[in-house]
Amino acid sequence: MLKTHLTRRGMLTLLVGASSSAIASATSADTAFSLQDLGEQLEALPEITLYTARRVITMEGNEQNIDAVAVVGDRVLAAGSRDEIVDRIGRQPFRVDETFADKVVIAGLIDQHVHPFLAGLTLTAEIIAIEDWNLPTGLTPAVRSEEEYRERLVAAEAALEDAETPLLTWGYHHFFHGDVRRQQLDEVSTTRPIIIVHRSAHEFIFNTAAMDLLGIDEAFVDNLQGLAAEQSSFEEGHFFEAGMFAVLPTVAPILATPERLIDGLRLAREYMHRAGVTVGCEPGGVLSQPLQDATNSVFSGSDVPVRMYFIGDGKSLHELYFDDGRMIEETENLLTWGEGKTSFLPRQVKLFADGAIYSLLMQVSEPYVGGAFHGEWIMEPDVFNSAFDAYWEAGYQIHVHQTGDLAVDLVLDAVERNMRRMPRPDHRTTLVHFGYSREDQADRIAELGCNVSGNPYYVTALSDRYGDIGLGPERADDIVPLGPIKANGTPISFHSDVPMAPGEPLYLVWAGVNRTTVSGRVAGPDHRLSVEEALRAVTIDAAQSIRLEGEIGSIAPGKLANFTILEEDPFEVAPDAIKDIGIWGTVLEGDIFPVTDDFSLDRASLFPPKDAIQSVGAPLYALADVPRVAQRGVQSGCSCCASPASGACTPSVAGQVSTISCCGTNAVGWAVVSEWATKV
Repeated sequence: MLKTHLTRRGMLTLLVGASSSAIASATSADTAFSLQDLGEQLEALPEITLYTARRVITMEGNEQNIDAVAVVGDRVLAAGSRDEIVDRIGRQPFRVDETFADKVVIAGLIDQHVHPFLAGLTLTAEIIAIEDWNLPTGLTPAVRSEEEYRERLVAAEAALEDAETPLLTWGYHHFFHGDVRRQQLDEVSTTRPIIIVHRSAHEFIFNTAAMDLLGIDEAFVDNLQGLAAEQSSFEEGHFFEAGMFAVLPTVAPILATPERLIDGLRLAREYMHRAGVTVGCEPGGVLSQPLQDATNSVFSGSDVPVRMYFIGDGKSLHELYFDDGRMIEETENLLTWGEGKTSFLPRQVKLFADGAIYSLLMQVSEPYVGGAFHGEWIMEPDVFNSAFDAYWEAGYQIHVHQTGDLAVDLVLDAVERNMRRMPRPDHRTTLVHFGYSREDQADRIAELGCNVSGNPYYVTALSDRYGDIGLGPERADDIVPLGPIKANGTPISFHSDVPMAPGEPLYLVWAGVNRTTVSGRVAGPDHRLSVEEALRAVTIDAAQSIRLEGEIGSIAPGKLANFTILEEDPFEVAPDAIKDIGIWGTVLEGDIFPVTDDFSLDRASLFPPKDAIQSVGAPLYALADVPRVAQRGVQSGCSCCASPASGACTPSVAGQVSTISCCGTNAVGWAVVSEWATKV
């Protein structure tokens, strides 16, 4: 017999699972009053909004006949066919919203590894990069040759109206664009300051006018010592790693204006929305409360179409607080840094293993081809292990930046050691980037219960070039090797790491499904994912990787009403067209946010006047511990990357590579945020 009292939870269950015939079969004459009472309760419940669509892709089975989703407040009530849901709603108030009637609704897209601050810093510059950037400010096409790069640089300089406005450009990569140094920049202009920020954001190249503006003369460079001297060239106008840190106080007033901070974050926010992102996560960003406050000011408002989560930088936290026993306490304190739609994820932390794939600093078991490159550790293994063990003991999920197969061994050894001494269920240790891994490691990844978060864009951008230099054809085709990972059932998520790849989830889906390189060939076809698997990697499996699958990632009863509204069905278009599917807008927690064309950015306002640049002295570093965190070993004249075997300090090879170094993961960010912290 149907009870006369139904809880709200019971009503939800009834609406989602009960059919009219099931109710009828449970009804008899003596329950008539109960059903009448039920109807009265239905009429008293809040209004349902029933969104109709050409198709609703729930990521919970993805049946073809789902064309409606019912929402109450900020939560999903049910998804199914329109007629079925209307029948189940019964007498509860509802309204039909046909805004998406000719669109495809999919569970809100997730980019679980983004850097809005660094994206804003780089994408507000003149972009001359190796891939297309389709930004709210317009499309910037790719440049992949030395000749094209020079042509674009010359055109960018000529387009600036004010003769004294510096030309700040980002995206240069020597593997594609050839050697560009002071002499080549002087050929573009001897009067306008030109500053190149390398794609890795870990080196600067200046022309003579820029060096004059910044006060970088021969005496300045001659006074540098240790690695700073070794990694600087006055003659070439080239400063990387420690040399870059040496000149940062002079460059920061150009990079670090409050206008660049706020407008850059606004650009990143709008870019994410236009890409259909409903939830983003920044793991291991610059550890600065002033920067977090600035980010909150742009991302936390009720009118913001994206919810942002953050994960603490365990590398810096370990460096700053491990010795005095406050590392876990200070990590917990980050939970107070969020506001509104920004928050830190509890008991999650980011560590770093080896160097960047873009600079061929992966730690690999088979030597690089030709001997011109070598791997580096971002955290030396003994430091990494002490941090990993401490966070494991505290019950944290640990995300690890990893690019080479020796780094996979480092992570898996740490997991196995800790499982043997302190077993934990569902620890979800996540291998982040997954640049290269041996096939034999796939079983161990699965057996130890790890996750993989890959960046499939590496294949598109780098497989062709790395087949010629560094890795050789076989390994270059096997970067981001997801085939064995998929076969073992290990959860796979995708991320952009923007600006290291375009911050567009459907672009990542396209890359993971096709593995098409810039030359148009397919690299490592056995590692391709199906369309459904790749969509899971930016929805439900992305949510799983940050422990939010109970709230987001699919359209299911009780979950947040997060949807991305597509112009086409990714299951119906050709695989090569997935990246070109239009984004109508998003729904975030029940609120509709259509994409608009009203974003504008006044690039001229991003630069201070020339006299203001020259009058600003070295910035007062708000983060007094930056040198200790980001320049480990520099003052001793050694690389921060000691040999794991000997533990000895090993000198770097000046100019050998352009790196995103073991000495810091966001070097420009550290200095720029310190400048901002004194002004914002």
